[in-house]
Amino acid sequence: MSRFLIVRLGALGDIVHAIPVAAALRRAYPSAEIDWLVSTKHREILDLVPAIDRRISVNDRAAGAGGATLLSSIRLLRQREYAVAIDLQGLLKSAMVSRLSAARRVLGFNRKYARESLASRLYTEVHDPGGEGMYALSEVRHVVDINLGLLAHLGVPAGPPEFPITVPDSPVARAMLERTDGRYALLNPGAAWRNKRWPAARLGALSLALRERHNLRSVILWGPGERPLAEEVAATSGGAAVLSPQTTVADIVALARHASVMVSGDTGPTHIGAAVGTPLVGIYGPTRPERNGPWLPGDRVVSRADVCECHHLRQCRRARMCLLDIEVAEVLEAVEHRLEAVERARLR
Repeated sequence: MSRFLIVRLGALGDIVHAIPVAAALRRAYPSAEIDWLVSTKHREILDLVPAIDRRISVNDRAAGAGGATLLSSIRLLRQREYAVAIDLQGLLKSAMVSRLSAARRVLGFNRKYARESLASRLYTEVHDPGGEGMYALSEVRHVVDINLGLLAHLGVPAGPPEFPITVPDSPVARAMLERTDGRYALLNPGAAWRNKRWPAARLGALSLALRERHNLRSVILWGPGERPLAEEVAATSGGAAVLSPQTTVADIVALARHASVMVSGDTGPTHIGAAVGTPLVGIYGPTRPERNGPWLPGDRVVSRADVCECHHLRQCRRARMCLLDIEVAEVLEAVEHRLEAVERARLR
């Protein structure tokens, strides 16, 4: 057990949810080498994870994205002579790369839990987490626990999930701390799926209420293609929210770590916030918070997952998406409960 390969190419939130696997391996095998095969687009978060020895970036998308091709990556992997490859992606592509790495053991999920069921045929050892499957509604388990359960094949106890993420110095985070007198709520209006986005104007109204009731300014987080959403939050906040510069992943880590509370849908920055211990209020609809939500005991979720008709679908099937049924007052109440819990913990 001297050399491990973790295969999780993307997306950002899924990579964050897989970091406890690297941490558990490092805890069980302190002197082992742990490599991670990741899409070039998502490498940045892994640069902040000291439990990993090598980050092998692969260009598995468009030309010009940087990183090695899949073919050249496989050549490199075969030279590393892994004892174990662990596929946490569950796609045919990731399973094939794991198998072609020439690792002596290749671990992955069974056909019910693999995102593409045929992937399970390429593993030398198949893990069955139990239950009805990854997206089954009858038994929803958090994906972090499902990932950690796979390590039972190596005799590694799951234990509480650990997220060894280094919080970098960020000029963006320092600037936002100065503009908000050192105390702010972090609001994230964006998400890759439109049906995960709570309306920007409601986030603006929420930030106004937080300033009026708690003297708490808000910082609006945004990434590529999300500036119009962020500007709408600012425009409807009555001056209570300030626009962050466009952020890198390192900036998101620092901004989240210093925030008094974070409000966001199910997206990568939310999971970064959860991983670094930011008090969270998550807004959920097409995905279930029991599987993808925050895990700190005090964190809160406002969810319509129980009535959603498009679980894990990128587009809403209804004329009116379920997140529109969530009003500002409901989210404000959740934020206030979260802030009260933080204050109680501080006074203990």
